[in-house]
Amino acid sequence: MSKIIITAAVTGAWPKKEQNPHVPMTPQEIAEDVYKCYLAGASIAHLHMRDDEGNGTMDKGKFEETVNLIRQKCDIVINCTTSGDLNATDETRQAHLKSLKPEMASYDCGSMNWMHSGLFINHPKFLEELGYTMQECNVKPEIEIFDAGMVYNSLHYLKKGVLKGPLHYQFVLGAAGGTAATVENLVYLKSLIPEGSTWSAFGIGKGHVPIMLTAIAMGGHVRVGLEDNLYYRPGVLATNEQLVSRAANIIRESGNEVASSDDAREILGLK
Repeated sequence: MSKIIITAAVTGAWPKKEQNPHVPMTPQEIAEDVYKCYLAGASIAHLHMRDDEGNGTMDKGKFEETVNLIRQKCDIVINCTTSGDLNATDETRQAHLKSLKPEMASYDCGSMNWMHSGLFINHPKFLEELGYTMQECNVKPEIEIFDAGMVYNSLHYLKKGVLKGPLHYQFVLGAAGGTAATVENLVYLKSLIPEGSTWSAFGIGKGHVPIMLTAIAMGGHVRVGLEDNLYYRPGVLATNEQLVSRAANIIRESGNEVASSDDAREILGLK
C-alpha cells in the first residue's frame, strides 16, 4: 500500500466564474476552498492569485494574505506558483518566495507557446536565479514539465547545482502548446527522470481522469482542481472539493492510502 499525495490546484490564472461559478477568486474564497480540499484529502495546495478584476497576478500582498488565512485553518503544505501573470517580471515572480518562504513553489523548466494566447517565457537566466532563490529560502522546487525537453533542462540544472536532488516533478499534460494528455506520453516522461525522484501528474480538461488513474497505477502522485479542469463529468461543472474527494476515493479503492500533509512532507523531504 502506497501513500499518494493529492495536490489541490484551486484557481489557476485563467478560468473565471463565467466558466464555472465555483472558481475562487479572492484570498478569502481561495483559503476557504483550500480548507475544504484539505478536509477532503488534499495535502498540498498549489496557489495562484487573482487581481481585483479576476486576472492572474503575482501580487505579493495577495499571496501573503491568502497564505496567512490558510495557515489559520490548517497545516496543508503551501506550494506557490511562480507564474500565472504573463506581464510579471523576474523580480515579481520571486518576491513572495522571499517574504513567505513557502515549503514548495513551481519551477517551470523551460519556455513554450501558449497557443492562441502568447509566450510562456522561462529564460535560462531566470531559471538559474530562481533555483538559487529557492535554495536560499529553503523552498522545494516542483519542477513542472510540459514537454520532454524540460526534463533534460532539469538534468542540466541539477548537474550545474541550480537544482538539488532528489527532484520532484509535476507532469503537466494537455496544455495548449505542450505534450498531449495520453497514457503513453506520461509513461515516456516518467522514464526520463532520475532514479530517486518523486513525481506527480495531471491532465488538463478531458485528460483529467485518464492521467489521474494512470499516475495512481504507476505509483505516482496526483493533482486535481479547477485550475486544470472545470468539469466533474461531461456537462457537469465541478467544485474543487468534489475533485479532491473523487481522487481520494479512487486512491483508497485501489488499495492505497491518501497521504496526510505530514506524510507529504516526509515523502518529499520538506524541512
